Amino acid sequence: MFQPGTLISYNLLGISWVDSGWVPILNPGNVLDYFSERSNPFYDRTCNNEVVKMQRLTLEHLNQMVGVEYILLHAQEPILYIIRKQQRHAPSQGGPVTVPLADYYIIAGVVYQAPDLGSVIGSRVLSAVHGIQSAFDEAMSYCRYHPSKGYWWHFKDQEEREKAKPKSKKKEEPSSLFQRQRVDMLLLDLRSKFPPTFYQPKPGEKPIPVEVKKEPEPPAETVKQETEREPATKTSAPAPPSKPPPEKRARLQ
Repeated sequence: MFQPGTLISYNLLGISWVDSGWVPILNPGNVLDYFSERSNPFYDRTCNNEVVKMQRLTLEHLNQMVGVEYILLHAQEPILYIIRKQQRHAPSQGGPVTVPLADYYIIAGVVYQAPDLGSVIGSRVLSAVHGIQSAFDEAMSYCRYHPSKGYWWHFKDQEEREKAKPKSKKKEEPSSLFQRQRVDMLLLDLRSKFPPTFYQPKPGEKPIPVEVKKEPEPPAETVKQETEREPATKTSAPAPPSKPPPEKRARLQ
């Protein structure tokens, strides 16, 4: 809030002014009188409004004067009033002879200066640059360097997360690779010796019997011939000569 009588120069975009005695009675007819109070830092006492006020003339005489003046641009009773400061270069003769200098809005009796486009863009750019600079500064605070390791990131939350994480125990394998390979070999061997008689294509379905291919039996004549040949070969083979038992030798005394 602006305090009259101080020698400090204020930025008009960052201050406001209010006179609580005028707030209940503000209307479009007296809002310019409220704005022209001596304690208002936004009011220029060298304007044409001050000349008209001192000479007790009406505001219509402003159209015949040259210089700085204030007009009521918009009114939305009882909360909002917009006042424009403009430069008049010549008396009004139906053409554009004024140039806007600044706009002021009064909300619930509090006077503010409306920022111009350059101030808005400058403020937004400054906020963006400040945010980017803060992000770079914070990122640099997490950077670490060591000649043997090089660069890496060290975040503050990383240590807390590692401490908070429960240590997971390594699961012990139920069997080794050698044991699994040996078991697979034994199962394949058993399967080859005892093939399955049924198989189930899908779970829940009935098992289907497996067709086992039987080897063709040899004819009966060939079996008889083989049986006859076996005793003949046994009889034809001569028996080996039997050796007599060894003679007993007398012991020498």
